[in-house]
Amino acid sequence: MAAKIVSFTLNGREVDVLVRPLTTVQRLLREQLGYTATKAGCKQGGCGSCTVLVDGEPMMSCLLPVEDVAGRHVTTLEGLNQGEALHPVQEAFYENYAIQCGYCSPGMIVVSKALLDHNPHPTREDIVEALTGNICRCTGYEPIIQAISDAAERIGGSGSE
Repeated sequence: MAAKIVSFTLNGREVDVLVRPLTTVQRLLREQLGYTATKAGCKQGGCGSCTVLVDGEPMMSCLLPVEDVAGRHVTTLEGLNQGEALHPVQEAFYENYAIQCGYCSPGMIVVSKALLDHNPHPTREDIVEALTGNICRCTGYEPIIQAISDAAERIGGSGSE
């Protein structure tokens, strides 16, 4: 099968990429474009370390063919920064020690941003539900849940538990 050009918006910038059919977004980001925050964990959609936002919705980039994002908006962890400042979710993860080895963190942070974009007043149960597709082997999840709750308060939500 022949390679083709796919155009989409990546972190607010239009990109045109030449890819072979069924190349995944994860592979494109890491190997062709140098966006290494999107991790290559299980490569089966089971760990969430590769999560990106596509039109504001979390998706596992290891399962997502680049052709499927044509004309869409893709956001990675690198795209969350607000100029030189961290996004409030990133700040909350840092301040709550919700990052240990850091492998799951990009996916967790991206999922958290999507949650707070859709639900600025999440309950603890909402947060836990949002994280169900992401696995962390280091933190025990409590610091992550607290970080998301704190980020909700910063952004203007209640962050209630």
